[in-house]
Amino acid sequence: MKTVDLGKIGLNVSEISLGCMRMADISYEKAEESVCTSIETGINFFDHADIYGRGKSEEIFGKIIKKNNIKRESIFIQTKCGIKVCDYPDGSYKTHFDFSKEHIINSANESLRRLNTDYIDVFLLHRPDTLMEPEEVASAFDILHKEGKVKYFGVSNQNRGQIELLQKYINQKLIVNQLQFSIMHSGIIDNGLNVNMKNDNSIDRDDGILEYCRLNDITIQAWSPFQYGFFEGVFLNNDKFKELNILINKLANKYNVMDTAIATAWILRHPAKIQVIIGTMNSKRISDISEASNIFLTREEWYDIYRTAGNIIP
Repeated sequence: MKTVDLGKIGLNVSEISLGCMRMADISYEKAEESVCTSIETGINFFDHADIYGRGKSEEIFGKIIKKNNIKRESIFIQTKCGIKVCDYPDGSYKTHFDFSKEHIINSANESLRRLNTDYIDVFLLHRPDTLMEPEEVASAFDILHKEGKVKYFGVSNQNRGQIELLQKYINQKLIVNQLQFSIMHSGIIDNGLNVNMKNDNSIDRDDGILEYCRLNDITIQAWSPFQYGFFEGVFLNNDKFKELNILINKLANKYNVMDTAIATAWILRHPAKIQVIIGTMNSKRISDISEASNIFLTREEWYDIYRTAGNIIP
């Protein structure tokens, strides 16, 4: 498994990470198998959030690490905070964002308890909170960092202005920005390939976030690498994308891997050194996807995939 240097600070982690959002939806045994398989394939980075399974995913992971005597220093744990769930008597619920000092600190402490660990390697603000007071965030980060509870910090789904606003106040370097990115959700690269054009892909919806992160040594983490749209479904083996799947399967046969490895290798091929977060809890799929680390697509293959996904090469 190749590694990526998060934030270019010397923090070398596996370029493929296991996202643990679905861990609360499966049996403990299957969750344990997915974690152990990940480690066997070279994955040493695990992505969590306090809202995944309402904290249950973190709790299960903590039990797995303890039961299997996995050395804490051999893995990297990332978790996120900021999305708050409000339950109502009728069983319904709503969410809102909360980047207040109190909530950030409480969330970190609760994650530490559930994960059964003394420290979090990377702690992210989960999506933007437009009511954020950056001074409060700075104070919370300082306390967590000083107490040794969090080593590094980052954000998710934020644009350059939001990152710069935070970075103006906080003392720690933001090393990660988690963004949705896949063959069929390629907004962060579309605008850069269509400069001075009048087509839809020329519209800058992401504020040049890819180039901004590269310029500022912020590692992009790609979530939902097999999804199209916003949780609309998986594009692999989907008849809606027949031509794309024919090409992906052709390349899978060439490299003797599964289609998931090709879709992952397409992201890894980008020189931005993007880390891919996979969300499957299926051990075989984890092993199949990990093969992407051994594949280096040619420029022709990479652009053929991009074009076949419905994009115009100007």
